Amino acid sequence: MLSRTAANLYWIARYMERADTVARLLEVGSRISLLPSAQGYRSEWDSLLQATGMAHAFAAKYGDPVQRNIESFLFFDRDNPSSIASCITAARENGRIVRTALTTQVWDALNTAFQELRQLERAERSTLDLSRLTDWTMRHAAMLRGAIDATLLRNDGFNFLNIGYYLERGDNTARLMDVKYYVLLPRVDFVGSGLDNYQWSTLLRAMGALRAFHWAYGGEVTASKIADFLIRNPQSPRSLATCTAGLVNHLGRIAKAYGRETAAQDCARALLAGIESVTVDRIFEEGLHEFLTRYITEAATLATAIHDSYLSGEMR
Repeated sequence: MLSRTAANLYWIARYMERADTVARLLEVGSRISLLPSAQGYRSEWDSLLQATGMAHAFAAKYGDPVQRNIESFLFFDRDNPSSIASCITAARENGRIVRTALTTQVWDALNTAFQELRQLERAERSTLDLSRLTDWTMRHAAMLRGAIDATLLRNDGFNFLNIGYYLERGDNTARLMDVKYYVLLPRVDFVGSGLDNYQWSTLLRAMGALRAFHWAYGGEVTASKIADFLIRNPQSPRSLATCTAGLVNHLGRIAKAYGRETAAQDCARALLAGIESVTVDRIFEEGLHEFLTRYITEAATLATAIHDSYLSGEMR
């Protein structure tokens, strides 16, 4: 497969997964903002910007983190390359370029999301409820993923799509968990309280994982259980363990097809070994925020290795 085709497929998945995550971040911020203030980082919405890494870009354009401006910045703002509108548009453009590598169902899922987005952009902003926008985004992301799983050959293209999905999802799981960290940053006395546990439940609900969590653990919702579920548990579809194992699997399939391994395979295996060997106690000893930040940094290193090995036009 040509490197530019592989890159287009890889970024289709990354952009759509990113759009889904931004929608979930908006839902987390909206739900937590309804709770009594815990005097978090500065506000629930500012914590969201800090966790996404977009705080400086937002401040430069909008100033103070007001909810309505943050909603616009994260959903509609074309100047923000990680906004939902920017991600869906970029995914559709990547799909158009590699149209012959996609089935009709996958292209229809991409194109329909883009055409409906244009209708939303023309609508009066006051008529668009935030929950409607987030539900719409998550539904279209799920439809695309379903079309990919149901209709594509299990070939190079399928592998590069899944590499993009798993890399983005792992990074985003860490960032979603970090939203919770930023909300409670200055108030250690809230840890373990009813408010703390309710906010963890809110995070699980926004990730579509609350029922799965209760199936896996039952009983009271606690920070240690959720950290185990979202970091170490291979049964959890969004856990760092699941996403990293998916990367190892699909990168291994690529290496087998091409008859050689690269630095990307080594990097992915090292990342997975770090997840599988750590315990929840060690995570909290290090600090949840510090652990998540380290994972995000190492995932970025893996992304660079994938680019250099397969997407840059030069096999290494």
